This record gives sequence, C-alpha cells and structure tokens, in this order.
Amino acid sequence: MNPRRIVFLLAAIVALLIAAPTFAGGTKEASQATTSAMPYQGVTLNALMEGHPTTDAIKMLLPEFTKATGIKVNLEVLPFEDMTAKAFLTLSQKSSQYDVYFDDWSAHGIGFASAGNIEPLDASISNAKINKYVDMKDFVDTYANFARFQNQQFGLPVYGESTFLMYRKDLFDQYNLKVPTTMDEMMNAAKTIFEKTNGQTFGVTLRGQQGIHAVYVWLAFLWGFGGHWFDQSGKLDLDTPEAIAATAFYRDLLTKYGPPGFANFGWTENRVAFTQGRAAMTIDATVNGAFNEDPKESAVVGKVGYAPVPQAAGVTLKGGQHSLAVHCLYLNKYGKNKEAAFLFMSWATSKDIQTKGFEVAPNSGATSKGALYSAAFQKKYGAFVDGMLAALGKANPGYLPGVPQANEIINKVGVALSQVLANMATPEDALRQVNDDINTNVLK
Repeated sequence: MNPRRIVFLLAAIVALLIAAPTFAGGTKEASQATTSAMPYQGVTLNALMEGHPTTDAIKMLLPEFTKATGIKVNLEVLPFEDMTAKAFLTLSQKSSQYDVYFDDWSAHGIGFASAGNIEPLDASISNAKINKYVDMKDFVDTYANFARFQNQQFGLPVYGESTFLMYRKDLFDQYNLKVPTTMDEMMNAAKTIFEKTNGQTFGVTLRGQQGIHAVYVWLAFLWGFGGHWFDQSGKLDLDTPEAIAATAFYRDLLTKYGPPGFANFGWTENRVAFTQGRAAMTIDATVNGAFNEDPKESAVVGKVGYAPVPQAAGVTLKGGQHSLAVHCLYLNKYGKNKEAAFLFMSWATSKDIQTKGFEVAPNSGATSKGALYSAAFQKKYGAFVDGMLAALGKANPGYLPGVPQANEIINKVGVALSQVLANMATPEDALRQVNDDINTNVLK
C-alpha cells in the first residue's frame, strides 16, 4: 500500500478516536434527558382494584401510562367485598404491598382516613413535579368534596353514582301500568306483572346478599319510609316504626315477586337478572344504565325506563332515597413509591382517560365534568342520562353512615337484614337486636 495512503488512514482513525468521547457524551446527555423526562422510569406499582368497568377501562389503557411515564402498574382486581376485606387487612398491618387502593368513600375510605392509613393528597395536588394529570376543578364538585376528611382531600374520584328505579317500559305499557311513585304502587306493579306472566317474569329484582350489597339498596326503602341512621345524639336509630316498616316491605316485595336465589344477589347478580329480561323492575346504581343499553350485555336495550325511587305514601322523609356513592383511588401511607403512585392515580381519574374509558367499557359513572358533559357521553348514554342527573340532584350525602365505624355498622346491619330475608327473624327483632349491639359495642 502507498505509504502516503497509510498515513492518511492512520490520521483518519486518530480523528475518529478523538471524536469518540463527543459521541459518547451525546449519548449520555440523551440518556439524562430521557431520565429527566421520565424520572420514575422502571418503577413498578401495585394497585388493589375493585372489579368494575372503570377498572376494565384503566387496564386496557394502561400501556399509554407506561409509555408516557415509564411506570409499570400491576392491577390486582377482586370483587368488591373481597377487595375491601383485603384493603382493611393490609392497611391495618401497615403493609406496603399496595401503593394504591380503589374503594368507596362513605363506607370504607373515611375509615381508612380516620385511622391514618391513607395519605392526604393536598401536597401532591399542588406539587408541580407530579400534578400534570390532575385538575380538581374538572371533578364533579359533589364527588370531589365528598372525599374529604378534616379539611383534607383523601380520594381522587374514579367513579360516582346514585340510585334510581329501572322498569320495563314495554311491560308497563302492555299491562297499562303507570310508573310507580309510591311504594304501594311499586308492590302492585310487581304483583300484576308476576301474575299476568304466570311467574315467567318476576315483578322485581333487588339485592339480598349479606353486607354492603343488600344494605345499599335496602336503604332506598329505609329513607323512603321516613327512616334514618342516627338520632340527634349520634346513636343508631334503626328500631323505629319507619325502619321496621321499610324492612318488612323489602322482605315481602322480594319473597312474593322476586327471583329465586335473591338472597345471594349482589350488584352483579341483580344487574344480570334485569338485563336478561327476567324481572320487570329493579332499584340499583345509576351506572347500571350503561349495561341496560349495551347490546353486548343486555336483552332489554331500548325497553327500559328510568325514574326516581318511589317513597311510601304520606310519610315525611328525613333524607333522600337516592344514594350518593363515590369510589376513589387512595394513596397508601406506607407505600414506597408515593410520587409515582400519585401520578398513576391522577392519570387514571383524568378527563382524558375517563372519556376514553367509557368508550371501551360500559361505565356511565364519570366523575370528570368534561367527560360527563361530552357529546360522546350524551351519544352513548342519552337513554338514561337525564334520569341519572336527576337522581344525582336528589342524592343524599347521608345515605350511608358517614362515620369512621361505617364498615362495621354496615356489616352488622347486613347480617340482620339477611336474617329477615331468610325468615329467620322478624324485622322488629332483628333491628332491635342490631340496634342495641351497635350502640353498645360500636358507637361507644
């Protein structure tokens, strides 16, 4: 080879070697920029989630969050009652197993907050490092304000709901029935349809499963008969004539005109019984409307009417019969990745994700104003949105016992209600016993 060419090649190699640190430095700077843009890349979070369409939607959309933040999120999804039991257990043990919890506020979240097991969110909400997804002004005010305790925000609302009466318009027209506004009219409609169809269509389906499931719907009757939870001194007040009458009515309605096996009906079983066309009426969560109108889920699409919960005639209500339920994401006080966890919580409850969420899963319980009043929401849920908003307008913040002992109270009342539905105790005896038990052993 020509010596001059050898010299030229050697010079070129030296030049490349000299330049190499510059290229390496550029790679390092790019890596630093990526790290700066995604400071939590590589973090893995664990979230204990309620089995619900909102969870289904979040799970489907999670790759977007991981791509944007580098954070991986493992979702453990359990039925509501199992999830709550596990939440209470792990939080009481001060476990860091889960970074985020999904649960309802008035029955459970307020208990977590009063026990000091979940983190107040105000500092995170105002932290510019991690608040890019959160907009507290976009949440429905009623929902966001409900998830507060001692003037601090503890939950980011992931879905909210009220309750309403759902009824089969076609059957009511066929048998010339008017939409019931009183409890007696509801009983009569259930009787008429059950008898006219020779028992092929049940007059009503309601929840009977022990615990929060049955209690949640039974409360529409308690309030509708003029009952309430507490007296003026803060003691439980469930052995009143109003509470006894409500419980007897609930029992009679189900045992005479309800489906077999109703004692085991939780939210899912009750919803499915109605969407399959097995019953003419139900009272349950407003989110059920999304299932009624979903052709993939329902045999009664377009046949359902939505109305306020009936009340007993001639009574003075002490509170509304429509629930106010808000289910939130909570930050574990004992978690190891709180900033990354808050990023996930605020992303999952953001307007963008909620709007995308009801496009991929049947859920109408949007807590974002932007999602709730979007054209897409109106198009998808227009059949019942007016009834849902009317129910929310009448929602009773005291529908569930909003005290730290709420979970224990609900569980004990749920046992009493199950005894009545199984004809193991009279309403008078069951309510008197549970009333005394709670006032003596729970509300000390």
